[in-house]
Amino acid sequence: MAAPLFDRLAIIGIGLIGSSVARAAREQGVARHIAIADALEAHRNEATELKLGDSVHADAAEAVKDADLVMLCVPLGANAAVAAHIGPHLKAGAIVSDVGSCKQAVIRDVAPRLPQGVHLVPGHPVAGTEHSGPKAGFASLFRNRWCILTPEAHTDAGAVEKVKAFWTAFGSRVEAMDPRHHDLVLAITSHVPHLIAYNIVGTADDLETVTQSEVIKYSAGGFRDFTRIAASDPTMWRDVFLNNREAVLEMLGRFTEDLIALQRAIRWGEGDTLFDLFTRTRAIRRAIIDAGQETAAPDFGRAAAEKDTSA
Repeated sequence: MAAPLFDRLAIIGIGLIGSSVARAAREQGVARHIAIADALEAHRNEATELKLGDSVHADAAEAVKDADLVMLCVPLGANAAVAAHIGPHLKAGAIVSDVGSCKQAVIRDVAPRLPQGVHLVPGHPVAGTEHSGPKAGFASLFRNRWCILTPEAHTDAGAVEKVKAFWTAFGSRVEAMDPRHHDLVLAITSHVPHLIAYNIVGTADDLETVTQSEVIKYSAGGFRDFTRIAASDPTMWRDVFLNNREAVLEMLGRFTEDLIALQRAIRWGEGDTLFDLFTRTRAIRRAIIDAGQETAAPDFGRAAAEKDTSA
């Protein structure tokens, strides 16, 4: 077996993504020591019970001591406070990365709070499920999924390569991207779809009394899929929308224009317009399957245990 990439890996936050990182790191032997920190006692107890790390800490500063790689797996809104807390305890040459789906916000909140000589390599594994907590994680979560790194131009190339090797070891396909471009792409591929799901499910909830519970009773596959997405972690998604607001609002503006055009086509019976749109969107689904990011097997709204709801 090859030598570990890092002597000490510190994972701050041991929810779905953090626990999956811990499991994958253990399985692939990428670190000699895995230190875990979480503010919630229940999460720490679960992490200990599941043997996710070699040490479990209530104080993130203890976990990052002598760490070669620190992986921030906390909600976006917590990054600034966590970075400020651990900054003085990071050793020279340490690498700090993260798993958040808004990269400009990470650079804004984390970079100024790190000491000189510590390298920030923001990252985003495009993978997830609607479940949360340490027990929800699994080592194969990142396999055959993309992980996007968004380092700034001045970032140490060696540090970037080490983070790339880290995710590659988990079976991820790694690509570098400009932070602003990343946030725009994820706004349309992930953030706005989640917002639509939250809105549709919320509307259905409002209609429950009007329809005498028939919305739930007769849920078709489409609505069931929306409820799966809308079951994702509320804290995480609140922070996503607050920290990527410009890109989300830009994409929502375009979506609203297209929705109005679709409404007009339905109102005026423009069947060709509807057929052309549905043909184009069907091709997108086939392209996603061809790219290996989904299976063609039908589930009729009943997702498998590892169904992806990437952030």
